[in-house]
Amino acid sequence: MQYKILIVDDDENICELLRLYLEKDGFETIVANDGEQAVEYASKYSPDLILLDIMLPKLDGWQVCREIRKTSDTPIIMLTAKGETFDKILGLELGADDYVSKPFDTKEVIARIKAVLRRSHENDKSSQVNEVRYDKLRINLTNYELEVNGVKIDTPPKELELIYHLASNPNRVYTRDQLLDEVWGFDYYGDSRTVDVHVKRLREKLENVSDQWCLKTVWGVGYKFEVK
Repeated sequence: MQYKILIVDDDENICELLRLYLEKDGFETIVANDGEQAVEYASKYSPDLILLDIMLPKLDGWQVCREIRKTSDTPIIMLTAKGETFDKILGLELGADDYVSKPFDTKEVIARIKAVLRRSHENDKSSQVNEVRYDKLRINLTNYELEVNGVKIDTPPKELELIYHLASNPNRVYTRDQLLDEVWGFDYYGDSRTVDVHVKRLREKLENVSDQWCLKTVWGVGYKFEVK
């Protein structure tokens, strides 16, 4: 199967470099040089993965990611020259699947693309309805729905994937690094506060819903979905 990659960067030299290496590796490529064109091409060409730069004209990478995530779960790898923790956390919270800091090694980019596509393909092959239920709680990963007390709650994709992962393994304690690896799907080099941010937001949605379960902090270790 030939995968289609949408490359989004306003630097034409970077686009050309990525295009050459990706096509040499057997990928089909499409190139967009600004944010508006990226949103248009993501809808028009239905790529299998998007390489998305942050600093773009018209719409920046954050805005593009938000727009795409409204209608699509196409894997997104963010390209950032800043390398700051804030940028990485924000990208992950908006629904990006991975990130690569500039200047990057082209072989690393291709390796990350293949890893993300492999995970995405494995998820697509699963035809079962991925759902867990507890007292007053329903988490459906197939339709990305969180239901509390019979009411659907708007929940960003990574928050839902995190609570689904924890609730699917009740009473098991996970470290932050394990959650980053198993939910985000890659080794996060740097600050793991993004897990704390997601847990805090989930607690705001789930606190005091039921006395039969809770999202619990295990001090000095990590988190678990505790079922009583």
